[in-house]
Amino acid sequence: MIKKHQRLFNVMQVSLDAIALLLAYTGAIAFKLNITGFAGFISSLYYWGAIWMIPLLLVVYYFMDVYSPMRSRMYRKEVLIIARAHFIGIVTIYSVLFLNKIILYSREVSLLFALSGFLFILIERFSVRKTLRHLRKKGYNQKHLLIVGAGPLGIEFSRKIDAHRDFGYNIVGFLDDDASKQDTKLSGKPVLGTTAFLSTLLENRTVDEVVVALPLNAYDKYGGIISQCEKSGVRVRIIPDYNKYLPGSPVIEEFDGIPLLNVRKIHLDDPFNRFLKRVFDLSFSLLILLLIAPLLILIAIGIKVTSAGPVFFRQTRIGLNNREFEILKFRTMHVPENEGVAESTWTTADDPRKTGFGSFLRKTSLDELPQFLNVLAGSMSIVGPRPERPFFVEQFREDVPKYMVKHQVKPGITGWAQVNGWRGDTCILKRVECDIYYIENWDLLFDLKIIFLTIFKGFVSKNAY
Repeated sequence: MIKKHQRLFNVMQVSLDAIALLLAYTGAIAFKLNITGFAGFISSLYYWGAIWMIPLLLVVYYFMDVYSPMRSRMYRKEVLIIARAHFIGIVTIYSVLFLNKIILYSREVSLLFALSGFLFILIERFSVRKTLRHLRKKGYNQKHLLIVGAGPLGIEFSRKIDAHRDFGYNIVGFLDDDASKQDTKLSGKPVLGTTAFLSTLLENRTVDEVVVALPLNAYDKYGGIISQCEKSGVRVRIIPDYNKYLPGSPVIEEFDGIPLLNVRKIHLDDPFNRFLKRVFDLSFSLLILLLIAPLLILIAIGIKVTSAGPVFFRQTRIGLNNREFEILKFRTMHVPENEGVAESTWTTADDPRKTGFGSFLRKTSLDELPQFLNVLAGSMSIVGPRPERPFFVEQFREDVPKYMVKHQVKPGITGWAQVNGWRGDTCILKRVECDIYYIENWDLLFDLKIIFLTIFKGFVSKNAY
């Protein structure tokens, strides 16, 4: 039974994490010993290090939700939770060493422990996840759910559960007050009775969690259902019947004890996430600019040689919070045609305004490279929705649903829409759909995935002209 063994599983998970960290700590000392003949491993300083560092990391993990249920979370999300907690834990360890003036402790050992500890934890968690999912497919480690409400919402939820058998959820059945549904099966699951039967069922059947999927007109039944579940010690979750009207992934917030439903969850509203993304943007941009500096010089020379005018082209775009900024590109058009007309017209494949060299730059997306300077300035990010000109923003905000949502994050050099082929003069609805998906599902690994895909799919495109 999941309720009986959950405590044991939690203890096992903490123990496995401790073993992984201990192996990393021992490995860091052994590596230092083999490379440099380091003799510090015999010092009590390093024995005590293992005794306080590993428990400290585990405590930080606990408070940073590393031990919250991961059953229905994707591995990518688990990695990010662990990365965040491990980073905070390592910073705490370094702070303790600094404040206590423990200067004899090897910096190489602590750095190796930090890196290898994170790697070992990820490997261990991945192995546990694969093992559990294999067992769940075979019927072990199941979490038994009861759905209250056999309407369209409850049936849809049941089907989604069946589509993810490896998460280890088993639906015992439905409860519904509709007399015509009694003693029938819906979506392959039995209707066990009416909501009045809930307390009896919880006493006589193994139910780990109750999912309430009732329509809004059954609002008066919620109090009794929640009360019965809490009396039986069973967790309860509610699927709001108005979720089909919500424009995004909602999140519950609180203001002085009053719950507020934020209709769209934006991960970059979190200060830590914004800090993490900004650090990555700065580091990556500086690295790329150093690597491509010779290429930038060659392109600049090519522009000056092939046409008269400046090397760079500046254009007003709409960015974060609907604020205007100047985007920077290599000039690809003749100077007279760059002024005025470019603000309200799309570039076409055979556009006479383009120079010969400019056509090459556009086709290969090399004209976008100066935007790394926009990233350094803070007006853009490496990854994000592509910014548009004010003329088209005003047009799209009236004609395209949810278009303005993209301005709740910084625009990017590349984005989820671009690597999926929606760039240039393509379907604006698809681009908005991709942008909103990115905003609601952002994490650093998602950014890395988009950057990786850009290398193979984003530079050269039939829609780049």
